[in-house]
Amino acid sequence: MNNLKELSELAWQGELDTKFEHHPVHTFYEGSTELAENLLGLKGIGGFYVVDTNDGLVMIDAGSHLDIDSAYEEIKKWRPKSNVKAAVFTHHHVDHIFATKKFDEDADKSNQKRPVVYSHKLLPDHFDRYKKTLGWNTAINKRQFAINVPHFKWPEEYRYPDITFEDEYTFKVGDCTFELFHGRGETDDHTWVYIPERKILAPGDLFIWAVPNGGNPQKVQRYISDWSDALKLMMRKDAEIMIPGHGLPIYGKDRIQESLSTTADFLEDIEEQTLKLMNQGKSLNEVFHQVKISSEIQNKPWLRPVYDDPKFLIRMIWRRYGGWWDGEYDRLLPDSRENEAQEWVELSGGIDAIINRALDNLTNKKYKLAAHLIEVAYYADKRNEKLHEARKEIYAALSKEQDSSMARNIFNHANLASNELKRDLASED
Repeated sequence: MNNLKELSELAWQGELDTKFEHHPVHTFYEGSTELAENLLGLKGIGGFYVVDTNDGLVMIDAGSHLDIDSAYEEIKKWRPKSNVKAAVFTHHHVDHIFATKKFDEDADKSNQKRPVVYSHKLLPDHFDRYKKTLGWNTAINKRQFAINVPHFKWPEEYRYPDITFEDEYTFKVGDCTFELFHGRGETDDHTWVYIPERKILAPGDLFIWAVPNGGNPQKVQRYISDWSDALKLMMRKDAEIMIPGHGLPIYGKDRIQESLSTTADFLEDIEEQTLKLMNQGKSLNEVFHQVKISSEIQNKPWLRPVYDDPKFLIRMIWRRYGGWWDGEYDRLLPDSRENEAQEWVELSGGIDAIINRALDNLTNKKYKLAAHLIEVAYYADKRNEKLHEARKEIYAALSKEQDSSMARNIFNHANLASNELKRDLASED
């Protein structure tokens, strides 16, 4: 089934497998769905939408480079005689910004105005940052999305916005008013959109049908309390349709209010717990293990930990308020991992003892301890075949244990790397 409207009801009832088959990030749905009169929905990596204003079309987000051709075809099929007059990029991530390309090209060929692209004023800075860190972004996304193909590279060219704003901005096309609001959360440049005439709310990635992506271990700073505040502001609107950055639409004011409020409460709770422990002077490891994640909240179908791991948010909060030092004194100016590993090998009576103990922990399903030990063995003898055989098993088991696809993919990346007697497939070593 590819009908986003029909799937949305099943999702709300908790009847969809959002861990795998209907994952809000990894699942693509072919074609498009008319979600309401004059509203088209498309779902690639991210969800993106087209509003027919009765005087031209407005895109809310624009998909990834994989969506460029299909989005053009679907939109033209839906409204063959209408032009795309504007687009809103809710933030700079590459699954939200590329499918204006063919509409820009059409405008150039016919000597017409390109669609006007709106965004927050910080978005161009992030495109510039991407250009400075092409290798880094290639590497981290190989791990995060389990991309093991040699030709994968991070994009080098971006569609910069035409109009940017700081706090709030309003524009009108046809009979629709587009109210844009800045709200830090997954990014510092995040925009959410409300269309009062249609009672449509577009939260972007501030709502993704999963634990909010606020802890991503390889990405720049995210803002948990600001995120919660933005969701509470959305609740003041009279929305009857919510079209999220990932996942499926939500219909009905009561459902929208519940989904926003529970997500805001989840974020607020995890930051309050983290800061309480930080204010007691605890180390990151102590905070990480003492914060309690509400299982009741995570039973909500839209708050399952299927993408980001809730524990990752703790680290992001620590980084925002506490800096990079984790509070462990030996890690302030550490020796190399190699030198440290050699000491442990000598104390243990040889590398085989460490590998065997790691495998014992694997057998006893103490996967995290097994991983700690096998990394010591790796740094002591990086090409040891017995080590890599054990390492494959350990990370495969640790990967399978994860609900979070982000954690699952990163652990599995280590498993795949050991197939090639490497620590990592995304680096040039």
